[in-house]
Amino acid sequence: MSLTKLFTDHPTSVDETYGEHLVMASSFGLRMILGGFACLIHGLLPFLFVKTGSQQIGALHDIMVVNRNRKQRREVQMPAVLDFVI
Repeated sequence: MSLTKLFTDHPTSVDETYGEHLVMASSFGLRMILGGFACLIHGLLPFLFVKTGSQQIGALHDIMVVNRNRKQRREVQMPAVLDFVI
């Protein structure tokens, strides 16, 4: 397997370029780290960050699953011209 394919196979499989995948994965990682810290603090001080963990999970799910499905649905659009029989 070529070195280039190691860096491009997975991003291509999720319809992203290497750069797009780098940005998305990095932003996910940062949100997960910050959400994890919020959860740790919440464990010690339960009155802080009461909804932060679940909000981060919901936001990441929307970005990864809902928006990706929306992008795929846009690519399978209806034809520009429709024929009708009356």
